[in-house]
Amino acid sequence: MKAEPTLLVSEPILGSQEKAALADVIDSGWITMGERVSSFERAFAEAHAADDAVSVSSCTAGLHLILHALGIGPGDEVLVPALTFVATANCVLYVGGTPIFVDIESSAQPLMSIQDAAAKCTPRTKAVILVHFAGYMVDPEPWQAFARERGLMLIEDAAHASGLPGAGAIGDAAAFSFYGNKNMTTAEGGVVLARDASLLDTIRRARGHGLTSGTFQRRSSRTPIYDVTMLGFNYRLDELRAAIGLVQLGHLKEWNAKRKILAESYRRRIGENCPSVAIPFEARRPSVHHIMPVVLPASSDRQDVIDHLRAKGIQTTIHYPAIHRLSFYRGLYPDVNLPRTEAFTDHELTLPLHPRMGLDDVERVTSALADALGERVPPAAFVMRDKSKHANLASG
Repeated sequence: MKAEPTLLVSEPILGSQEKAALADVIDSGWITMGERVSSFERAFAEAHAADDAVSVSSCTAGLHLILHALGIGPGDEVLVPALTFVATANCVLYVGGTPIFVDIESSAQPLMSIQDAAAKCTPRTKAVILVHFAGYMVDPEPWQAFARERGLMLIEDAAHASGLPGAGAIGDAAAFSFYGNKNMTTAEGGVVLARDASLLDTIRRARGHGLTSGTFQRRSSRTPIYDVTMLGFNYRLDELRAAIGLVQLGHLKEWNAKRKILAESYRRRIGENCPSVAIPFEARRPSVHHIMPVVLPASSDRQDVIDHLRAKGIQTTIHYPAIHRLSFYRGLYPDVNLPRTEAFTDHELTLPLHPRMGLDDVERVTSALADALGERVPPAAFVMRDKSKHANLASG
C-alpha cells in the first residue's frame, strides 16, 4: 500500500501569481523599497480598517521599533505573556527594558491573565504586550481600561492575527508577521499599525536608519543629499516581498474562511473521537485560526502521541515552550513561577491546520490522535456530513 503523504502543521500557498509578481519586480529593475512597498502598506492598512501602515523586515523588527518609538528603555518594565514566541520578550530586552512574565487565564483560555497582570504592576511598569495567541482575539475593553487606569501603553503582538477584525486597533500600536507559517506570507516580513500618525511616522523613519529620504525618493530628486534625524535601524521590506504580499493579501479573507471551516470540523471530530482531549477557547471567540492547539490528557505521554502521529505521516508541534523555562530566560529570571502557563505548555499539542488541507485530512488527524490515545474511532460518516455542508473543501 502506498504511504500517505506527510501532512504538515502549516504550509504556505504559493503559485503562479506570486511567480508572476516576482518576475514583474525583477523586470522593473528596482528591487529595494519602492512603489510596491508603498502599495502593500496601503492595501494592508485598508484591509485592517487603518489609515496607514509601515512594512518592516519581520514582526520582531516591528515590535522593536514600537518599543523604541514609545520610549521604553532601561528601568522600564513591560508585562508580557510567557505563552508566546520568544521574540515578544526579546524585544523588551533590545530597548533595555525588563520583561515581566504574566500567567495565562487557564488552559481553556490561554490568553494573558488581567488579574495576574494587575498583581505584577509596579511604579516601573510602562507597557503591556498583548498576544492574540493562535489567532484568537484578546478582550479589548478590559485591557483598554486596565491600561487607561494605570497610564500604561498597550501594544499588540498580532503575529497570529492577519485579517482578524479589530486586531491592530486595540492599543497604541501593533505588529503583524508574514513569516512562512503565517496566514499570509512574504517569507520574512511584517507590518506595523499605530493609532497615532506621528508615532507611525517615527517608526517609518526609524526602520531605515532615521534617514529623511530613501534611495527610491532620491532617485527622482534634484539632490541626493539626506539627513539623519534619529537613531535608526535597517528594518526595511523590499519590493520582492511586497509583491508577494500584495498577492497573498488578496487571498487572505478566503484562506481565513477555510481555516475556520477546518477548525470547526476539528472541534466536532475531536468531540466525537477524542473525549479526553480539550480544545482551548470558546468556539464563538473571534479568530483567524492561525494554529490548531489542543490539550492532551495529563495521563498521556505527549512524546508518544507525537511519535505515533509522525509514524502516520502527520507532523505536530508545540506552541510554545514557556519563555521563562528557556535556558536564557531561566538564567535571567530563575524564580518565575507561572503554574497555569506551565500546565498548558506541558500538555499542549498543535495539529495541522492550513488552507491546503481538506476535511479528509481532519479525519485522518483525529483518527490517528484517537488511536494514539487508545480511544474509539466512530464511523467516518462525519466526513461525508461535513463535505456536504462545505462542498468547497476538497480533500487535501
